[in-house]
Amino acid sequence: MSKTNVAKRYAEALFQIAKEKETIDFLEAELATVKEVFQSNQEFLKFLHHPKVDADKKKQLLNEAFQGFSKDVLHTLSLLVDRHNEAIIEEIATAFITLAQDARGVKEATIYSVRALSDAEQEEIQQVFTKKWNIKELKINNQIDPNLLGGVKIRIGNTVYDGSIKGKLDRLERQIATAN
Repeated sequence: MSKTNVAKRYAEALFQIAKEKETIDFLEAELATVKEVFQSNQEFLKFLHHPKVDADKKKQLLNEAFQGFSKDVLHTLSLLVDRHNEAIIEEIATAFITLAQDARGVKEATIYSVRALSDAEQEEIQQVFTKKWNIKELKINNQIDPNLLGGVKIRIGNTVYDGSIKGKLDRLERQIATAN
C-alpha cells in the first residue's frame, strides 16, 4: 500500500475519533501546527528519520515538542514512531485538514496568474466556484506565475481549470491538429 493511502487511513481514523468527540476544529489546528513544524524544521525531521535513534527518544522529543497537545494527536504520533511511519506525519496532517475542511464545506484553491489578483477579482472567482463546487467557502491562495501569458489557472484539489491564454492556445492547436 502506498504511503499516501496509509496516510489517508490514519487521517480518516483520527477524523472519526475527532468527530465522535466533537474536536474536529481543535485537532485541525493542532495538526496544522504539527505540519508547519515538520515543514520548517529539517533537523527535527532528520532526527525522527534516523534509524539509530531509539523509538523512545523519538517519542520523548515529540511529546516535548508538542507538549499540551491533545492525547489523540500525541498518541497518533507515538503510534507512527512505533510503526516506523514518521515519514507520513505531514501527509496525515494534510489529509486530516482536507477532511475537516470538506466537512465544513470549505475548499482551498490555488490561483496562478501573471499578476496579483485584486480583491474584487478574487471575490468574483470565489463566487463562481463556490456555486460550481456547491461549497460554503473557497480559500484562495494567489500565486504569481510569470510563465503565463495572461488569464488564470485555478487548482482546486486535483482539478485544474485552465483559463490561461497558453491553455487556450494549446487547446486550439489540438483542435486544428485533429481536424486535419
